[in-house]
Amino acid sequence: MNDSVTKARAATLADFYDNKGRMPSFSELGTIWRLKSKNAVSKVVDKLINSDVVDKDDRGRLIPRSIVHTARLLGSVEAGFPSPAEEELADTISLDEMLIKDKTASYLLKVSGDSMIEAGILPEDMVIVDRGQRPKSGDIVIAQVDGEWTMKYLSKKKGVATLVPANPKYQPITPKNELTIAGVVTAVIRKYK
Repeated sequence: MNDSVTKARAATLADFYDNKGRMPSFSELGTIWRLKSKNAVSKVVDKLINSDVVDKDDRGRLIPRSIVHTARLLGSVEAGFPSPAEEELADTISLDEMLIKDKTASYLLKVSGDSMIEAGILPEDMVIVDRGQRPKSGDIVIAQVDGEWTMKYLSKKKGVATLVPANPKYQPITPKNELTIAGVVTAVIRKYK
């Protein structure tokens, strides 16, 4: 990206994304960039797409690419016995790039309920779901079973699909009429403070 105006617009877009936690609509872009026509907004967006700053999903909505800020990777920490730690900058990583393989097919859901606690998924966690990934036995899936939505392990045995909880308080669910898999859980996000 060589145009200083385009860089400035990318920066205001990044600020919007950081503050709101979402990408702006095209009309919001016109407001924050002080552009009066949708055509002018579209031209700037095209420049940002060509510069890999943003992309569009299958519905034409903007999704972030390089505007997402990176975090410094300083090394590793021993989770077993204590060992001397040395801090050195090993790399920088974007959490989006690390956690999401296909941005156009992925979405976040907030977890409620405790049926997956033994899988390390707790109430109030966020899960990243990839609707483009082919579900296989053993995957944690988001599924609609007989009209109700749930998150469970998918088990396939002899052509029968069962949804299995990760908490002994709950029983496995075998659909009576219908089972639709909406996506595969690919990551869990937990904020401690």
